[in-house]
Amino acid sequence: MTAQPIDPAVAAFVDAVNAGDKDAFLAALTDDATMSDDGTERDLRAWTDREIFTSDGRMDVEDVSADGRTLTATYTNSTWGSMRTRWTFTVTGDRISRFETGQA
Repeated sequence: MTAQPIDPAVAAFVDAVNAGDKDAFLAALTDDATMSDDGTERDLRAWTDREIFTSDGRMDVEDVSADGRTLTATYTNSTWGSMRTRWTFTVTGDRISRFETGQA
């Protein structure tokens, strides 16, 4: 079953990932956005190019927290296949200023 993100910034992030739309993805983030993967800080642009855009990344959201800023999703890309992941977002204004992801 697919759940829908309820926070508009998070929904824009997921929609952009699933559409493979790098411009929309970057528009969903603040200019100084940061991220971590499995607890390790990563270079956001290098990581997203590798893990999302050049490897056909997709998120199938399974669960959304009450505040809409934490998701559990099956994340799939052509490099790693499918894995259950957790995504936590910090929203500043109407854009994401940080996200943290890792295996759930």
